[in-house]
Amino acid sequence: MIPIKNPEAIRRMREACAIAATILARLKAQVRPGITTYDLDQIGRDLISSFGARSAPYGYKHGSGRPYPAYTCLSVNEEVVHGIGSLKRILRDGDIISVDVTIEYNGYIGDNAVTVPVGAIAPRVAELLQVTEAALHLGIKQAAVGNRIGDISHAVQTYVEAHGFGIVREMVGHGVGRQMHEEPQIPNFGRKNSGEKIKPGMTLAIEPMVNLGGPAVRTLGDGWTIVTTDGQPSAHFEHTVLTTDSGPEILTIPRAT
Repeated sequence: MIPIKNPEAIRRMREACAIAATILARLKAQVRPGITTYDLDQIGRDLISSFGARSAPYGYKHGSGRPYPAYTCLSVNEEVVHGIGSLKRILRDGDIISVDVTIEYNGYIGDNAVTVPVGAIAPRVAELLQVTEAALHLGIKQAAVGNRIGDISHAVQTYVEAHGFGIVREMVGHGVGRQMHEEPQIPNFGRKNSGEKIKPGMTLAIEPMVNLGGPAVRTLGDGWTIVTTDGQPSAHFEHTVLTTDSGPEILTIPRAT
């Protein structure tokens, strides 16, 4: 059952998503050579607290594994998603880092991510970032009332694979609202005209995860960090989107400063 948000829920989603986007923009601005991912995560913690929000991933559990121990997800180079901030992980010129901020505010979730270059990066890696972000916006365009979830998936897949990159299969986009993960699941691959029909009032986290090399991934021993099997870099871009009769609306837009 895909939750349909009423006007009050949409109002709260707008608030949560604007806060999440503002935090992401400010955290992104702190990315630089020499900083550790632990320090970035602590900055994220303080930003989240300053808005009176709560980190949605902090303490999150799946199955019998250990709770997620960080406030943000910071995934460097071959790390696809769920990277845990560490004093041992120092950003260096030529790296890329995916910064994923998910917060709960006033009972609702805001979820967004961006992949950031650290200094000068290789041309093919820069293309990876450009293609992944463009695929996100092509997917969002398909989040139109009357379309189906598979139309989002197909738009992302065809664009990414036309550029020779690999699409992660194991993690997908999803509905978002009172919970961090709601129905529907939104794969980044699939057939047009398949899946659930899109109706007004859905709030969807659309998030291509794209690898420079092959699509295969594995989980590290910490139980959380997902990395590419071939060690090649990966990119991740995400927005939370509201479906409306006048077209998809991106909710994760930073507040004006």
